[in-house]
Amino acid sequence: MARPLRSLLHGLLLILGVTFISFLLMVWFGPDQTFTLIGKNATAERIAEVRHELGYDQPFLKRYADFLVELATLDLGLSNSSGERVSRMLARSVPVTLALMLPGFLLGNLLGIAFGLQAAQRRGQWSDRVISSLSVTGMSLSFLIIIIALQVLLSTPQGLNLFPVRGWQVVDLPSYLRYVTVPTVALLIVTLGYNTRFYRAVFVDEFGKDHIRTARAFGASPAVIMWKHVLKNSMVPIITRVLFSIPLVVISGSLLIESYFGIPGIGKITFEAITNGDQPVLKAVVALTAVAFVLIQVTADLLYRLVDPRVA
Repeated sequence: MARPLRSLLHGLLLILGVTFISFLLMVWFGPDQTFTLIGKNATAERIAEVRHELGYDQPFLKRYADFLVELATLDLGLSNSSGERVSRMLARSVPVTLALMLPGFLLGNLLGIAFGLQAAQRRGQWSDRVISSLSVTGMSLSFLIIIIALQVLLSTPQGLNLFPVRGWQVVDLPSYLRYVTVPTVALLIVTLGYNTRFYRAVFVDEFGKDHIRTARAFGASPAVIMWKHVLKNSMVPIITRVLFSIPLVVISGSLLIESYFGIPGIGKITFEAITNGDQPVLKAVVALTAVAFVLIQVTADLLYRLVDPRVA
């Protein structure tokens, strides 16, 4: 019981530290909307009034304390651009992003594990060389180029014209599959190369350990060696890879995909907040992403101990 509590305490301290640094960067280097809201030729009194309304005239520590309260209660204020509550914007956009990114994320990891096992088991053979070459090719391609190529190939009259070019009019499973297919294929092409290379390196290292040679000497079948010994003993790096990819895929991947395809998820909201200098939205996205990383760290620490009792 002490270990989970200690991990939770460390997580809370990390959240405080990460949110403080994030808030500091947003305050000192983030967009200042004062002159965006008041326009040109404003009087000093009007400038001071707007800065007071935005909370810019408050002491830094008070602003940070208020921000922690907002974060804890998920009452994240109002968007400076639209006037909508930030929490409502996130509640509307996060499910869209998860529905959009989850298929590619899961397929990218599952196929990466499968191809990595196949390549590691046949290290140096033609199948290993083919998988490694395709992985490097996928890693070298630009995400934007892949998106444009797939859109032209699958979504325009010049290509197959099977899927929508833009938008997110999802009302049922068939419409969901129509809108999610092209982004999923694009994400899969990009992430599969990186995942396969990573998992192959993990499995190659595991195949070379003494307990694998011992299992072979005692007549264990290739299937038992692969599933019972190699995969099971590789769960710590697999968990690390999967969990810590989540915030990156949700924020970074969706930022490009949703902006390009016009999908109303968290990536599109973040892009619009950056271009409009919408500080409440940016602070919420940055802070919640930081909190997600910390929570994932705590979750990973707990899962490590479940899959490998040797982890202290």
